[in-house]
Amino acid sequence: MATLFFSYAHADEDLRDQLETHLSGLRRQGIISSWHDRRIIAGTEIGQAIDSHIDTADIVLLLVSPNFIASDYCYEREMGRALERHRKGEARVIPVILRPCDWHDLPFGKLLATPTDGRPVTMWPNIDQAFLDAVNAIKRALNELGQKAKPTRQTVPQPGANVPASPLYDEARSSNLRVKKRFTDLDRDRFRHEGFEYIAKFFENSLQELTRRNPGLDQTFRRIDANTFTAAAYVDGEKVCKGSVSVSGRNMGGDAIEYSMSDEHPGHGMNEALYVKSDDQTMYFEPLGMQAYGREKEKLTFQGAAEVFWEIFIRPLQSR
Repeated sequence: MATLFFSYAHADEDLRDQLETHLSGLRRQGIISSWHDRRIIAGTEIGQAIDSHIDTADIVLLLVSPNFIASDYCYEREMGRALERHRKGEARVIPVILRPCDWHDLPFGKLLATPTDGRPVTMWPNIDQAFLDAVNAIKRALNELGQKAKPTRQTVPQPGANVPASPLYDEARSSNLRVKKRFTDLDRDRFRHEGFEYIAKFFENSLQELTRRNPGLDQTFRRIDANTFTAAAYVDGEKVCKGSVSVSGRNMGGDAIEYSMSDEHPGHGMNEALYVKSDDQTMYFEPLGMQAYGREKEKLTFQGAAEVFWEIFIRPLQSR
């Protein structure tokens, strides 16, 4: 059985939990066991426990984010110790890029990161796809470890038998410790407005790049106010694409961001909407499905939400 160590900043605990959930298939097959500092038992010397598990792990996952880089403990102690074992061939260090940050020039920057191309988990349209990509990379590393990655069968002591002192029994506990999180109206409003700001910048940047790559195209992007923007694309002066995005929820209520196939304000009607939804651990966007066919039940990140509206906007241009 291979052992995994999570090196992460506590600000990223939600993302660490989601990655650990995606690794459950390997754990259930007896291929891996995993450890992080939330499993330290009360009364244990924290630094000693962490060092011990880094020194015995087969794979160290660096969960990279701005908070990870800013953490003296993660960056200097955990990462330094892990990279030293990596250089000696005693362990495999895998950077998992959680959120956008400046990491390429850091000591682990030469290592192949996951998800693919080091694209941060939170920048994937579907966060589950990002974690699945990371899990597949971890599985490839496990295969290279050979015997350590093969399932192992644990011996269960017979009743009355003396149980030997072993870390296996010292650390025995369930991994099923997730507790449902409660999201307030304030959490949902912040998520919706932050998502809108991301979509607005996404459209502005995409329009600029669209015209840069395609001579003969022109564009307009207008911020009407804090809650609305409009966009249009022109071919030889002819308006081909037009749309507006509003966080005001005129048609679908307060939990939605709405898209209209009009660049007039206020827009005439609504052609698609993104709802703020949540499961027991995180918030996400879910399309209504009026134009985003087949995506109604997807759990979308900010980028995934922006792509839904952008696909509707650019469709007339791409179908010419």
